[in-house]
Amino acid sequence: MTWEGKLYLATVIDLWSRRLLGFAIGEHCRASLVCDALKMAIAVRGGHVAGVMMHTDRGSQYTAHSFVELCRRHRIVQSMSRAGSCHDNAAAESWFATLKTELVYRIALPTKVFARRRVIAWIDRYNRTRRHSHCGLKSPLTYEKLHTPAAEAA
Repeated sequence: MTWEGKLYLATVIDLWSRRLLGFAIGEHCRASLVCDALKMAIAVRGGHVAGVMMHTDRGSQYTAHSFVELCRRHRIVQSMSRAGSCHDNAAAESWFATLKTELVYRIALPTKVFARRRVIAWIDRYNRTRRHSHCGLKSPLTYEKLHTPAAEAA
């Protein structure tokens, strides 16, 4: 929440590395927002996402034709939480709690432009330098680099 009003953040998180692969920030929470986040994640992975499972809640933006079709076109398997169960999406809930604890609750976000910039900078820090217990106290990007076939062959 900014002094100018609400912003929504859609995210795509890799559960293996905990890396935030895609995100979109907007003034609405419609299907186009989550599609933009998924498109970014697809681009980050070089389009090689066939067979990947995309887990979401049952929000209307994730059941919208445009999102379902985007998943189908890229051969992404959709998985959805049980109705009313936040525990089914615990990784995403934890990620958002971390964002709020480390950024949102610590500083004032007076404008939407300022909030976008700070969130983007925080995401960059999260992926590149913030250590994560799931990753053996390495950053998500470092964890990925250490555990990719190219890194293991070297």
